Amino acid sequence: MGKIISLLNHKGGVGKTTSAINIGAGLVELGKKVLLIDLDPQANLTLSLGIPRQASTIYEALRGESALTPVTVKENLDVVTSVLDLSGAEMELINEAGREFILKELFDPILLQYDYIIIDCPPSLGLLTLNALTSSHYVLIPLQTEFLAMQGLAKIKQVISKVRLRLNKELQIGGVIATMYDSRKVLNRDVVETITKYFGKMVFSTKIRDNVALAEAPAQRKDIFAYSPSSPGAQDYLSLCKEIIERTENATIGA
Repeated sequence: MGKIISLLNHKGGVGKTTSAINIGAGLVELGKKVLLIDLDPQANLTLSLGIPRQASTIYEALRGESALTPVTVKENLDVVTSVLDLSGAEMELINEAGREFILKELFDPILLQYDYIIIDCPPSLGLLTLNALTSSHYVLIPLQTEFLAMQGLAKIKQVISKVRLRLNKELQIGGVIATMYDSRKVLNRDVVETITKYFGKMVFSTKIRDNVALAEAPAQRKDIFAYSPSSPGAQDYLSLCKEIIERTENATIGA
């Protein structure tokens, strides 16, 4: 059965969508079949992969107008796209019974089709994110190695703990991903040291280095492996995916 992983940080600009795309593509490189879910109304994941507007998106699925309808972007990598209309979904679904479990129910028919389902959460802690956490086995927290990026980590842990207590006892913090890292910068090294003290072994050994190819790839509507497979960005995400497989398939998580 497929592992469902949410990428969550309510601060924008930390590399969350970049990580969702390239973790998905990296897992494919390692022989896995992956479904990406664009749960962000900004639809940055959808735009970054150059997928045109679909008749059925995550918005229609959450409203009960369709099943999840993946689009294949390359062999073993499918995407359920997003659309700006999703921004109204939280208000539209607020009175739905069992509204926190809508996404979980949508996943049930397709779990056996994929090794991993990766959810790109919106940069907020609202109903969409709650649906993602309720349906997930693991949460990955991308964290830019800057001082302000650390603010709010306690809130994220608090939300995850509440979801685990009340809605999804299987939910675990799968790891913290240090992004936009430059080992030459004292601040970057200090931030990694601080989050390691806070999260311990949950911080991945692999750090995603600050790499221009990661910024260029979305402009070419490609993941980093399709755009620049020999770049530091591709090397880092492949290494990270190996750690993710080790943690999720061999249950070596200390959350």
